[in-house]
Amino acid sequence: MTATLFDHIGLLYTGDPAQEEVENAAMVVVDGQVLWTGPSSRAPDADERVDLDGRCVIPGFVDSHAHLIFAGDRTAEFNARMSGRPYTAGGIRTTVEATRSASDAELATHAAELVSEMLAQGTTTVEIKGGYGLSVADERRSLEIATGFTDETTFLGAHVVPAGIPADDYVATVTGEMLEACVPYAKWVDVFCERGAFDGDQTKEILLAGIKAGLMPRVHANQLTEGPGVRIAVELDAASADHCTHLTDADVEALAGSNTVATLLPGAEFSTRSPYPDARRLIDAGATVAIATDCNPGSSFTSSMPFCVALAVREMKMTPREAVRAATYGGARALRRDDIGVLRAGSRADLVVLDAPSYVHLAYRPGVPLVQQVWRDGLRVV
Repeated sequence: MTATLFDHIGLLYTGDPAQEEVENAAMVVVDGQVLWTGPSSRAPDADERVDLDGRCVIPGFVDSHAHLIFAGDRTAEFNARMSGRPYTAGGIRTTVEATRSASDAELATHAAELVSEMLAQGTTTVEIKGGYGLSVADERRSLEIATGFTDETTFLGAHVVPAGIPADDYVATVTGEMLEACVPYAKWVDVFCERGAFDGDQTKEILLAGIKAGLMPRVHANQLTEGPGVRIAVELDAASADHCTHLTDADVEALAGSNTVATLLPGAEFSTRSPYPDARRLIDAGATVAIATDCNPGSSFTSSMPFCVALAVREMKMTPREAVRAATYGGARALRRDDIGVLRAGSRADLVVLDAPSYVHLAYRPGVPLVQQVWRDGLRVV
């Protein structure tokens, strides 16, 4: 076993509620796991030493909501929207056409490019959804490709109803042969519960079918309107309700009293000029909050968690610490993981070295490439 000492850390943000920050810190990593954290003056001996010269260290970002298996882009749609056309769920079908026409190699190459972008910006764990195939064969191959990049894969056959197919017939396909084909490649099941996509009854039917097949639930909830998505997510003990833009008091209360994480996706509001979620309301109520990119070609084509952290601070009234916590510990909770998103004894040694003395610079200097090093499983990858 080789022990590596990360020394002269100006500020170590552990993400661990028991000791969230350590100044003038050090950390020891052995065999891809964190062995010890604490003040640099008390650091134990190690075989190797990495001098970080006063830089800040945070856990690797955990991006718990991303749509990376697709082809084409929707530049024209974005341009039109910036010129005054509102966002609706229907544009997804444009990406479906391009995705169905792409080869497996083309889809994998594009996904690899996006994952590489994410890694360079500090994301060490990413969830990847299907949802741009909307046929049995295309959803299966999308998820099979996704398994080449992450263990956190999500069956999202219920993204929208394909054109020309009655909704009830499509729900029957999703809960039947499509689910059966996709289960071997998925860990999660998700539904876009929204106007123009799937209503509450359809959402619950699909999620229950996925749960019966051994998948764990998560929900696209309350993005465009108030609706039943959050309540269904809490009722079924979903790991997360994602978007959470339009919430009633009952929705907030339900999230605060549950194990369901409210995953906020500020890149979507930025890219659609929509109202931002009220993170302050959720945090003050006691809900667990995560931040993710929602990387997708239609409503949030960003792979940058630092950008989303800056948006969360500026537009959703989160403090810098709350935003970083949501992008690390919160994301891990949204994936029901306790081995990532934190830097404490026993956790995976996924860490980001910022070329700054504090994580506050992520919001203080938005758009500046502050990620200097990325380590995953104790090995430097950037």
